[in-house]
Amino acid sequence: MKNVIVGQSGGPTAVINGSLYGVIREALAHSGEIGHVYGMIHGIEGFLQDEILDLGKELSGEDLELLKVTPAAYLGSCRYKLPEDLSSEVYPMLFEKLECLNVGYFLYIGGNDSMDTVSKLSRYGARIGSTIRFIGVPKTIDNDLVETDHTPGYGSAAKYVAGTVREIVLDSSVYFQKSVTIVELMGRHAGWVTAASVLARKYEGDNPVLIYLPESDFDLEDFARDLEEAFQKTHYILVCVSEGIHDASGKFICEYGDEAQLDNFGHKMLTGCGKILENFVRSRFGVKVRSVELNVNQRCSGAFLSAADLEESALAGRKGVESALAGENGVMVAFRRVGDTPYQMECTTVDVNRVCNQEKPFPLEWIAGRGNDISPAFVDYARPLITGEVNRPVEDGVAVYLYREKKPGGRI
Repeated sequence: MKNVIVGQSGGPTAVINGSLYGVIREALAHSGEIGHVYGMIHGIEGFLQDEILDLGKELSGEDLELLKVTPAAYLGSCRYKLPEDLSSEVYPMLFEKLECLNVGYFLYIGGNDSMDTVSKLSRYGARIGSTIRFIGVPKTIDNDLVETDHTPGYGSAAKYVAGTVREIVLDSSVYFQKSVTIVELMGRHAGWVTAASVLARKYEGDNPVLIYLPESDFDLEDFARDLEEAFQKTHYILVCVSEGIHDASGKFICEYGDEAQLDNFGHKMLTGCGKILENFVRSRFGVKVRSVELNVNQRCSGAFLSAADLEESALAGRKGVESALAGENGVMVAFRRVGDTPYQMECTTVDVNRVCNQEKPFPLEWIAGRGNDISPAFVDYARPLITGEVNRPVEDGVAVYLYREKKPGGRI
């Protein structure tokens, strides 16, 4: 029998452990074909340092059920980029370690850069005639992976944004004087997360009145005109913006202040456009204004778990194991929407080489107004993804989660 090894990579989500749960449960269900289920601590980077767990031994059935509803990455994550040159010494070292563990099935849960890892490993494996099967399980709150209707993690992030923005709208409405509240949300190049703020509206014309995505150029003077028009209808305005909004020249609005820093992949670490806009509104209009950056809450809120998202994330993990056992290699699990009313989705697989290093922008036809609103078509797309509540164990009024760093199976 061959063994399974699974890792998590990239930014966590509220349901990435749901996919891990699905992988472990499905692998353990095939005890006649699969021996051990290993977990990479801190992804491929930790695996290179021999940091692994035997998940089948470390986690009880009760632990697994708790794992399913625990946000963030239980195994730990990384942002390690494998060399572009497949002749690098890293690859034979990796495969030697995999062979020593008798691994036949490698599953990696992550986003675009993680699918790049799956692509490189499967291509190197083919070059040397390895029988190890490499499968990608999608994960990202950004919802920007191609070849799939949506990604696990997006539904819960969208639910968090919709619920939190609705609460901020209520808070901003309590005073009589004019006010502007700017909410900055995640999204470097794709505006899917910010678009979800439209789900906070209770009726047409409700706040957030203005929504700006990185798919449209942003202009400060146009923004001022949009605010002037909005003030004619309401005395309090809520504005939602993606961190990656930029002007017509491609310069990020956050760069109007201090220059953005770079991460290990060369991506600009974007933050601060909300504060830039706050200062602009205060200077131009002289009204009460504040900016709110939701930051990591968008991806780590267990309180806003979408039941639909959680179940689909577990389904994706199970499908990954099924695909590996069926002989597939170099593929990513993908979602295909087969019905809208009622909503129906099925799992399939796609060539991971068509996914990695690609990015799915928010559809331009779903951007309304003068690039400052979202169309009803997106609402129809997104609502099924945020449905359902999840019962989470609570102790002394605080949610109970599975916590690896204390000890495997430990709890906080």
